[in-house]
Amino acid sequence: MPGFGSLLKWMLVHRTTRPRPKDPDPSVFKRVPPDYVPPRAPRAQLTVTWVGHSSLLIQLDGLNILTDPMWSERASPVQFAGPRRWVPPAIAFEDLPPLDVVLQSHNHYDHLDSGTVRRLAQKHPAASWIVPLGLASFVQTRGVNVVVELDWWQETRVGSVRIAATPAQHFSSRGIGDRGDTLWCGFALMAANGHRVYFAGDTGYHPDFGTIGERCGPFDVALMPIGAYEPRWFMRYLHMNPEEAVAAFRALNARMMVPIHWGTFKLTDEAMDEPPIRARAAWDAAGLSRSAYRQLAHGETLTL
Repeated sequence: MPGFGSLLKWMLVHRTTRPRPKDPDPSVFKRVPPDYVPPRAPRAQLTVTWVGHSSLLIQLDGLNILTDPMWSERASPVQFAGPRRWVPPAIAFEDLPPLDVVLQSHNHYDHLDSGTVRRLAQKHPAASWIVPLGLASFVQTRGVNVVVELDWWQETRVGSVRIAATPAQHFSSRGIGDRGDTLWCGFALMAANGHRVYFAGDTGYHPDFGTIGERCGPFDVALMPIGAYEPRWFMRYLHMNPEEAVAAFRALNARMMVPIHWGTFKLTDEAMDEPPIRARAAWDAAGLSRSAYRQLAHGETLTL
């Protein structure tokens, strides 16, 4: 993993000597009304709604499942500084349906937001939170009642849905001196009705995508991060670039890819609108079916 010296090199040398590409006006990122089924979708129906960044509402086998919930204005320990949202959450917090499961992939501020955890714990006290090793105490101290910690490849069940924590290449930290104190992961959702969803969480490219597909697939849809990847010499250990995301999808046993982790927070040096352009080009270069790549606008719902 990159050390503090590499971070200083990026911030003090790379950014001052190499011009960054120009970002578009935030208005280019459309926000559309969501079309999930309140309060619950029929058991035979699968819906995926992109709230923004890595927050998605998944309706699977009658359950409402939320991933990496983030409703604050900034991805930061404070709300007066740090990366600011380009697009408001595409589902208003008050409009969330009754939640059964919250999946938390790791503890970085753009994925785990203290204020959002408190609000969810108060409004959805019966929801089961599924977290990687070491994160239970964080959500419990913010009011969460039901929490299950998983190591990689461990499983739990909520209703008719099996939930497995899957390997990811990343790291954890919320301050100085706590790097690696808690685990990070992706999640495979396997419903009794046959529908399966893969949520990659936050990850660099690693060799276990094929194993995930073999053990937990075939997936109807894979939710794959494509943003926050430049400069490559620093970020390649932490985040996939669009080409690697397509390669990871090809290694998975999945039918459809939905790109996530882009267009919401400015975290790294690539232009905000670059990730989906490169992902589509990589998809086409790989000769994959155009209908199997579903780039959602903020708020858009995919229904299967």
